[in-house]
Amino acid sequence: MTFHPTSNVFSGQNALKDYYDPDKNPPLPLVEIPRQLNPFYNDGVHIYAKMMTFLPAHNVKELPALAMLSSSQISPQTKSLVEYSSGSTVISMGIVGRILHGIVDTRAYISNKTSESKLRLLQFFGLDLRLFGGPSQPEPTDARGGIQRARHDAEIDDTTVNLNQYENDLNWGSHMRWTGPQILAQLPSLSVFCAGMGTAGTLTGTATYLKREKPSVATVGVCTSPGDRVPGPRSHALLAPVKFPWKTCVDSIVECGSEDAFKTSLYLSRNGLICGPSSGFNLVGLIRYLEKQKVEGTFEQLRGDMGRIDCVFLCCDLPYQYLDEYFHKVPEAEFPRIQGENLVKVDPYRYEEGWELEPRNAALVNACSRDDSILVDLRATSDMDHVSDPKTEHTLRIPLKTLQRDQTSPFHDNTILEEQWKELAQHFDRKTSPSAKHLDVLQGKTAVVIDYIGDTAWMATSILRANGVTAWSIKGGGHAWSDQQNAPSPVDSPQRA
Repeated sequence: MTFHPTSNVFSGQNALKDYYDPDKNPPLPLVEIPRQLNPFYNDGVHIYAKMMTFLPAHNVKELPALAMLSSSQISPQTKSLVEYSSGSTVISMGIVGRILHGIVDTRAYISNKTSESKLRLLQFFGLDLRLFGGPSQPEPTDARGGIQRARHDAEIDDTTVNLNQYENDLNWGSHMRWTGPQILAQLPSLSVFCAGMGTAGTLTGTATYLKREKPSVATVGVCTSPGDRVPGPRSHALLAPVKFPWKTCVDSIVECGSEDAFKTSLYLSRNGLICGPSSGFNLVGLIRYLEKQKVEGTFEQLRGDMGRIDCVFLCCDLPYQYLDEYFHKVPEAEFPRIQGENLVKVDPYRYEEGWELEPRNAALVNACSRDDSILVDLRATSDMDHVSDPKTEHTLRIPLKTLQRDQTSPFHDNTILEEQWKELAQHFDRKTSPSAKHLDVLQGKTAVVIDYIGDTAWMATSILRANGVTAWSIKGGGHAWSDQQNAPSPVDSPQRA
């Protein structure tokens, strides 16, 4: 036995197949949203999020992918899958195709207007990406779009299958089989169900089941506002060619724009229901539907026998692949300000504690007369005379304008860190300052950097190491070095990096 229902453990050769099988898993969570996100709570309305994000692939499209890939369309000779998809469908196909059939070649036709983060996500899952230009959401029958190009690929190659989520009845059939029954079993008092419309498969399948089992349930479809775009859903006009029987099972259609969708999903996520923009889109659509019913005087007709209006919307995917878009769609005031944002463009290189030498080790290196050792002194010229001066050819004096004797650590003052890093970069960092005045002198040498308290020198060491110079700083800086300079030290020279 590979499935253990009481412990939710999957093991053995079929562990992944069982893990992806909804019939061998608990129902997906149905969670009531917080009161502050429900403007109708005082009217006896309870709104629940159906967390499709708890599917193993973390998106609602896993169910259609599972149903379509379990069909007779897939044969032993199938070597490749090809699909037009904005992301979730083809990701799920790629994962499920490997699990069920060992198919490792999944191709995705995708708009060239897709964000870089989304493209990287698709690459992460090993998908073969085929970009196309023109409209990002072409009509299904448009020969210039990705839908028809995916179909053509399959027509000319018997080993390639295009499951075509836009015309495959197993798309919406999967939700009639799994999503609808789960929701009604979890919430028999359901009054309103709401979902976005892209292929319209999710809404068609779920609403068809709900209408059959409980005709009083109001079903609401949400479309994008004309000229706007939310990942996944389509405008009402672009639904015209969709062949699924959505018109027979949808009671109302409302529209939602991208700004409201992104902002609402941000609020849901911050309140613990982590979800992407299409989820916020669905909640906005549900709320607009309820507002409309109030205006039209039909609100009370939704109330169930218990005096409540229980509503469900779908949370379809996660927000992480859309993060860049959130910062374009959501007002800046919604995001906490980053303290110390001035450091974003400076100090990018790594540090290691092992690059800080105890003063005795540093003094020993500096005392050596070898040609590959150089003391880099960042202090003011007047302070350089406070220690014994080694041979001139082994000392590089670079008094920093931004470094003062009594200055606090740059790691305690972001303004000082920014100023010092920029000045150090002019001397040592060819990546940001092509001239890098002193970098050539130090190439092939072992540099020991000194300042007053050690932290600026450690920063310089970070820059030098990033530019290929073996560098060390003196822990505690010039004061600690002065104290230890004449003390006997049995410590070996630092290892060369």
